[in-house]
Amino acid sequence: MAEHAGRRCCLGWDFSTQQVKVVAVDAELNVFYEDSVHFDRDLQEFGTQGGVHVHEDGLTVTSPVLMWVQALDIILEKMKASGFDFSQVLALSGAGQQHGSVYWKAGASQVLASLSPDLLLHEQLQPSRTLLRVPPSGISSWDVMPPGDAGKACFSISDCPVWMDSSTTAQCHQLEATVGGAQALSCLTGSRAYERFTGNQIAKLYQQNPEAYSHTERISLVSSFAASLFLGSHSPIDYSDGSGMNLLRIQDKVWSQACLGACAPHLEEKLGLPVPSCSVVGAISSYFVQRYGFPPGCKVVAFTGDNPASLAGMRLEEGDIAVSLGTSDTLFLWLQEPTPTLEGHIFCNPVDPQHYMALLCFKNGSLMREKIRDELASSSWSEFSKALQSTEIGNCGNLGFYFDVMEITPEIIGRHRFSAENHEVSAFPWDVEIRALIEGQFMAKKIHAEGLGYRVMPKTKILATGGASHNRDILQVLADVFGTPVYVIDTANSACVGSAYRAFHGLAAGTDVPFSEVVKLAPNPRLAAAPTPGASQVYEALLQRYAMLEQRILTQTRGPPE
Repeated sequence: MAEHAGRRCCLGWDFSTQQVKVVAVDAELNVFYEDSVHFDRDLQEFGTQGGVHVHEDGLTVTSPVLMWVQALDIILEKMKASGFDFSQVLALSGAGQQHGSVYWKAGASQVLASLSPDLLLHEQLQPSRTLLRVPPSGISSWDVMPPGDAGKACFSISDCPVWMDSSTTAQCHQLEATVGGAQALSCLTGSRAYERFTGNQIAKLYQQNPEAYSHTERISLVSSFAASLFLGSHSPIDYSDGSGMNLLRIQDKVWSQACLGACAPHLEEKLGLPVPSCSVVGAISSYFVQRYGFPPGCKVVAFTGDNPASLAGMRLEEGDIAVSLGTSDTLFLWLQEPTPTLEGHIFCNPVDPQHYMALLCFKNGSLMREKIRDELASSSWSEFSKALQSTEIGNCGNLGFYFDVMEITPEIIGRHRFSAENHEVSAFPWDVEIRALIEGQFMAKKIHAEGLGYRVMPKTKILATGGASHNRDILQVLADVFGTPVYVIDTANSACVGSAYRAFHGLAAGTDVPFSEVVKLAPNPRLAAAPTPGASQVYEALLQRYAMLEQRILTQTRGPPE
């Protein structure tokens, strides 16, 4: 590491579902150090699979909070052993898996404020070793710290609910009923009630374990929990991750009293006041100064969720779209005037407090593309591409819907094909089928993005990532449907790198300096496909037909709206 001595930098952290990662980014925005700790492999004593415990009911999914602390210890010790020069770290920020929550026990703030540099973090935040055990498979509620444990246990519950948990359906119904229905909640908080969202998780804890709730002095998201470790005090929740809780009013960025009241008593004081995502929340704790050699002036910039941090890592700007073409397809949108609906999520924007980001998820992504490739193109991507090259833009009016698993946006299952005259047909020729699949996937994305208030602007660009972004012919259809150029960018560590960029943004006085100005030295994305002249006129009519047929299928499967 000697070659990096004297290299001033910011650190970006990512506390994701399966691992903790770190990157160091220098002033020219080059990544020069990265490392990670994988929970299942490196911390086997916690007995996780995929970083989580799935409980016997199949709905409750949790992660041990001390596993996250211990992973941080391991990475920092590895950095120290490698000779990493902590004295050059100007600031740090981070990301946490969205929707996970941590419950700090009364007295935890004193422990955080008086950490001894002679001991690792996890040695000081845990109860006596004998109490640290993996929950037996029969447990169906969260693993609660035994009553009367007077050790240094800092957490009311040791196994915390994470984004995969879906055990709070009753609490979701209760929350929506309190505020006047799903659409009213979406207008207020950016999303209808979701089982994984933190407000509903808190309501469950309060209802099932009021004692643990009453002994909780602070509730953190995974992001603000991780920031608290670096601060040596409770870090505030940032606007962007806070808007994934069903609790924050996204327009004026304060907690909704109606939502808080529906979940649990005295909740506002347990959450603290939310802050803009680019806020400097304090200087690093003396623990890190003494144990690792961080400079006392090293700033901690508010940590945020992994999705908002990825938006920063991909350097989206107003009007841009990021499309992750993975197992499922995810759309990130930069919005100025959102229109919350019953689908998708509106979050506060992590790099511009005046704007918003939207997130839409489509389950039938690459797995559906691979299925059709295997069925019709001899399992060959080059044959699949030939079909896209040999068929015309707009597919002679043939449209298809391909949902082998129940789709999220919209809620449809099955394969549905329509001729140019809107007659449902049982099959298309193989090459028409392939184009219908890809055109349909991208038309759905455009229609549902516009439903959330998105509009393509003259300067709009699409950033494509994920497995299918390596196929130029698929990206050409994406460019044609949206009528805007498509770029590709290396985003292997987008949440981590985005966190380091956000640390630089916080240092540069946050809201007073545009994020784009701070990251202008970062590597530029590469143009992959430009829209074909005339394509947008073809799709203008097709998009209207696609939306109409989608509604027809929904009505047939659900029945008419009440």
